[in-house]
Parts: sequence; C-alpha cells; structure tokens
Amino acid sequence: MSDFKSKFPNLFKATVFGSALSMMAGCSANFSGERVVKADSNSDKSANNKKPVKEEAQGEKTNVIYIVLDDSGYSDLGAYGSEIKTPNIDRLAENGIRYNNFHVTPVCSPTRASLLTGRNSHAVGMGHVSNFDFGPSFPNRRGELVPEAGTVAEVLSENNFTNYALGKWHILPTAEVSPAGPYHNWPLGKGFHRYFGNLEDSSDQYRPELVEDNSHIETPINEDFHYSKAIVEKGNQYIIDHVSTQPEKPFFMYLGFGAQHMPHQVPQEYIDQYDGVYDQGWEKVREERFERQKEIGLIPKDAELAPPNPGVQPWDELSKDQKEVYTRFMETYAGFLTHTDEQVGKMVDVLEKTGELDDTMIVLISDNGASSIGGSNGATNQAIAYNAMQEDFETVQAKLDEIGGDSTNADYPAGWAQVSNTPFKSVKSTTYAGGIRTPMIVHWPAGIEDEEEGKVRSQFTHVSDITATVYDVLGINSPKTLKGVNQMPVTGTSFAYTFKDGNAKSKKKTQYFEITGNRTIYHEGWKAIAFHKKGQPFEDDDWELYHVDEDFSELNNLADEEPKRLEKLIKIWEKEAKENNVLPLTEHFLNSLANLPEDSPRARKTFTFYPEMTHLSESAAPFTINRSYEITIPFEYKQGDQGVLLALGNDKSGYTFYVKNNHLIYEHNSGFARYKIVSDKDLTDGKMTLRFQFDKTINNEGTGTLYVNDENVGKIQIKLLPFKVSFEGLDIGEDSLYPVSPEYKNQGRFPYTGSIEKAVYSFEEAAVVTIP
Repeated sequence: MSDFKSKFPNLFKATVFGSALSMMAGCSANFSGERVVKADSNSDKSANNKKPVKEEAQGEKTNVIYIVLDDSGYSDLGAYGSEIKTPNIDRLAENGIRYNNFHVTPVCSPTRASLLTGRNSHAVGMGHVSNFDFGPSFPNRRGELVPEAGTVAEVLSENNFTNYALGKWHILPTAEVSPAGPYHNWPLGKGFHRYFGNLEDSSDQYRPELVEDNSHIETPINEDFHYSKAIVEKGNQYIIDHVSTQPEKPFFMYLGFGAQHMPHQVPQEYIDQYDGVYDQGWEKVREERFERQKEIGLIPKDAELAPPNPGVQPWDELSKDQKEVYTRFMETYAGFLTHTDEQVGKMVDVLEKTGELDDTMIVLISDNGASSIGGSNGATNQAIAYNAMQEDFETVQAKLDEIGGDSTNADYPAGWAQVSNTPFKSVKSTTYAGGIRTPMIVHWPAGIEDEEEGKVRSQFTHVSDITATVYDVLGINSPKTLKGVNQMPVTGTSFAYTFKDGNAKSKKKTQYFEITGNRTIYHEGWKAIAFHKKGQPFEDDDWELYHVDEDFSELNNLADEEPKRLEKLIKIWEKEAKENNVLPLTEHFLNSLANLPEDSPRARKTFTFYPEMTHLSESAAPFTINRSYEITIPFEYKQGDQGVLLALGNDKSGYTFYVKNNHLIYEHNSGFARYKIVSDKDLTDGKMTLRFQFDKTINNEGTGTLYVNDENVGKIQIKLLPFKVSFEGLDIGEDSLYPVSPEYKNQGRFPYTGSIEKAVYSFEEAAVVTIP
C-alpha cells in the first residue's frame, strides 16, 4: 500500500488544530484488502449486456457509488491542498487516483444531469438549474431530463443492479415537488429503487423537507438530527440490507450531499475545531493552499496563483469587527466540511465491514466551484441572498454567535470563495476555472493497481465522462432504446485508460461550457472563454484565449497574439452549441425564479387546498410574487381556539395566518422587514371566512387587506421579495418546520384547535411571463 505521508507531506505538518497524522491514525476505516489486476479496457463486451464481462478485474461483481459534494471548491479537500480536516476523503485519494484537470458545469442541476446520463447538460434538457422554467421558447432550459437520455440507474437496472439514491436530487422541474407528483422525474421514475433525501436545490440541515421513495415524510426535529448524517445512515442501511439479502447482486448508489451549499449548518463542536485557523485572513490562507498544492504534486511547480477576484476587499483593510465575523463564517464552513467527511468515513466503514470496499468503484466530485452568493459580508438569510440582495454588515454581525446554528442560513463571504477555488479565478456560475474545475477522486482497489494509488492524473476530464467510464469498465453498452424510447448516444468519453497509464494522452479532445450566456470551449489543450456582460448582445462579448496545457491557472490571455486560433475555437464552440441544443442563449438568472409559463403546473387561476394535505414545497405552491391575489379560508371558531390556519415559509421569510388571543393575525416576513395585521375586533363564535386581498401597486409592493366575513379588519403596505418567497413550503392548519412568526415559535406546529374547511388562492391571470 502506498505511503500517504510521502504523497501528502504537508498534511502531516503541525497545525494550530493538531497533527493530521494523529487524527487520521484514529480513524476506524480500514482500506486494506487483496487487489485484483484490472483487465484491459478494450476487452470484448458481452453480447446481451446483461452482466459484466470483466470479472477477472472485479471478482463476482462491481458496485458503483457516486458521491457529490455541493459548492465545494477545487482546494477545499486536504488531498487538494486544504488545511480543512478531511481524513476519510484523503484516504480515498491515498488509495485511489486524484484528477487535477476535471471539469463540471457551472451550476448544480446541469452537472447532476450530465453525471447521471453521460451526456451534455443542454442536450438532455438541463441548460440551467431546474428551479428555472424558461418556457417553450427555451426547450433546453425547462428543468426536465428528456426521456431520450436514460440515466445510469435506468441502464444499470437492466443489467442486474439495484439502485439507491440519497440526498439532493434537483433534476426535476421543482413545480413538480408536490405530494401527488407527477413522479416520472423523481428518482424512482429515473431508475432508482429506493430514495431518501430532498428534491429541491438546497436543504436546511436541521429541518429539511424530506422525501422517501415517492412520499413526503415527516422530518424529525431533535438536537441529534443533521441532514448529512441522516442520508448516510439511510445509505448504510440500504447497503447492509442489500448485501445481507442479495449479496450476489451489484448495487449502484448516488449520494448527493447538501454540504457545502448554503446554508452552512453544523454542530458547534465542529466549528470550534477551527478556532483561530482563519484569523490570518483570506489572502494568507489562499497562498498557503497554493504552496501546499505544489508540495503535494497536485499542480505544476510553475503554476501561478490567480489575482484576487474583483470586489474582494483586502483583509488588512477590514475592521476588527469585520475580521471577527468573516472568520466565524469560514470556521463554520470548515467545520461543515469536516462533518461531511466524517459521514463519508462512516459509509466507507460499512463497505469495509461488509467486504464490499475492494469491489466498489467510488467516484467523488464537487458539482461546481465555490459560490460567492454570500456577497461581501456573508449571509445569514438564504431568502435574502437568493433574491439577489445583500444583508448589511450590522445585520450579519448581530447574528455572529448564531452562525452555523438553525436560526441562520449561513454562507461565507466571497473572499473565502476565492480561497476555496485556489489557484483559479472567479466562482460558481461562471465558465472560468473557478466555476467549472473541481476535485475528482476515483477509489477502486480491484480496478486500480497498487503502484498507481495516490497518484495524480492530468488528462482533461468532464463530468459526462464518469458514467461513460462506468459503462466501459462494466462492459455495458448504452442501449439504443429504453422503455420504448430511442436513446441519444452517450457522448462522454471513458477515462478508464487513466487508471493504469498516467502518461497517456487525453482522449477527451473537445468540451463546451455555457451558463447565462457565459461561454467556454476546450479543444486540445486550449480554452477560449467569453464572459458575458449583461445587457450586451452576445455577439459583442470579448473572447479570451488560454493555452491551458502550459498555463494551468488560465492567466495569460493570448487572444491578441493568436487571433486565428481564437477564431477557430469560437467556431468549434458554435458547432458544439448547435449539436448539443445550447441555443438560443439567454442571460436571465435569478429573475428566472419569477417566470411562470402558461404550461406550468403552477399556472392556474385557482388553487384549493384542504387541511389534511401533506406539506407542499414552496416551488409547487401558488406563486404570489409581484402579482395581485386573494386567499380565502372558511373556518369555525369558538372562544379559546388558537393556532395556524395557513403558513408558507419559515423564520427567515414567508407569511402566516393564525388565531391567538381571540384575534385573527396575518404576518408577512420579507426577510428584510416584518409586516403584521391584527384584527381590530375580537373573533366571535361560529362559522367565519378569512379573506386576504393583496393588491399590487408597484413592482414587488402592494397593499394587504384582511377581512373577516367580508368586514375589513386591517390593512398594511407590504414590500415583497422579488423572486422567491421562502425556502420552506406550505401547510394548512399548522406550521410544520420552522415557525414563520416568533409569536408561536415555542408552541411547536401550533395546529389550529378549531376546524378548517379549505384554503383557496385566486388570481386574475394564470401565467406570469417575465422571460420572452
């Protein structure tokens, strides 16, 4: 077995938090085991594709696990140069292969779509995140995988695999996240046999909106619950049940962590591990990671560190208070990642315990580069951040001691995002390296020879190549038809050849990238990059040119020196764009949350909900942003009744109607302000009807009027968030997760003690088309 200390010498240096060697010696995972030499990747495929042919390489079977980190940058893992403690992931790197030239898409849904299909994201219908529905004019950006692009789970189902998915899904139109489906885009509709996790783009770590198989389930609310821990516990149960009852069958597992996506939430003891580590500031930490990357052989000795990203204030120019707050954000992020690593170790322990580790191919990646959505100050409220707004420093500072807990949705300042993406420039949602270049670790003892363990590979690789590689090593041909639907070709390129030959030339010659009009083309060691300026015609964007085979960090723009080469690459991008359904381009981004096409499940004039309805995701709830509407709730009341009639949202933002102290109360929390109407009269016994009327006056603002039995009992002017109400959904008759109002935060779900007939939303117009 290879010597981890010699491969990662800097990880064994003394630090302020102790010796990494001592920490790793205490880990229980045992990666020992007999290795079997992998067969030649060009060996013949089986004729019927019903079982693998490379049994000399994998024994009786090969399991496959995809582990996806969220918004974790290139340098965050110990094995990629970080000071963050990730001993379990580092051991996967020690006994596997690290890739330093691996690429994903700039945002999460397209990466996951490409990963699970082995094809380019636009080609399979996922040109942007699945929260956005750009409408019929943009068939490549409707948030739905096309049926012509079968997933790896669907293919492996036909090859004797049992498939399990856990964690973040985020590759279905989020308007379909309702308790009644439709289910064809849910994990079980895409080839998985079991699922446990969240279907949306992000998740609170303490009170997530959970789904198991095809059912929304109640979330445990207790001090011991943490989402990362819960999905791994469920995954380990799947593994143990599988190998106990069907030991001869291989399994495929997709494990999508919510970490490191906002909100950064983790128990205090993990944050405390990093006390003082980040006091030196982001420039110094970034420089240390950069030097460590060179020391461990991850990047070339002549690589250069990109200059600071525009808008990031130098650490020395910050006030003492700013340094204290920004340091706490990064301590939380680091503790969050260490906690995630601990969960990975628990799964590896189970694989080792059950004898499955050697015959399991584990591929670990991050879905895109680190995010700067926390802005210059960091963020404590996800609703504010995702509505393209910035919390002022005083607001953030007031919550300093709450960062990492359940009362905040923390995200670190943009200065730390550039550290996470060391040595590259820019961040998530761009097509520079900081947005699209992330770690990839492949651990497969039965398929990677001992002498190759711990080594670095520099061949150009892309997320679409992972499933192509799995098909290659398993001896499976992608089917021409699946469920009666003709399938498009798998366009990823297998990188199985790199498992035994670190010096082999890259077989991946060309790869395009695009998001919100930002474009990149890689071709044979060169990259051309166009950063789109919003409001400017796409054809007027300037293109940059980098010889990335020699310029690792993409810093030396050769566009003026090599105009002919640049023109050639632009033409290649145009060809790839046409072939992969990238066009038409659009620059729309977060404002796309407010687009409601006519064929959306949410585009109705009337919605009627009953109090027995299961919790409904905000993305599937009636869309109330920037439009006039009416909510009507017939209910019965007798003296002393109290509780929630309807609530949408959480303590960060949302709205609620409730009865307390014989009064009907409406509250609306826009994240930046709280609005409240208390009925000016006591309620009387009997049947009554609540009616709330919101009349839009100007963009994202209007008048809210509360009626009881058609009598006006209060009015208020309300300013709304522009794109999304909240990150928690709708309940009738209770408030099931975080309470919208502090008036009942200590009363649990605060269910209404009387009876509710129904809740009806009414709109003048069905659709809200903001994207032409």
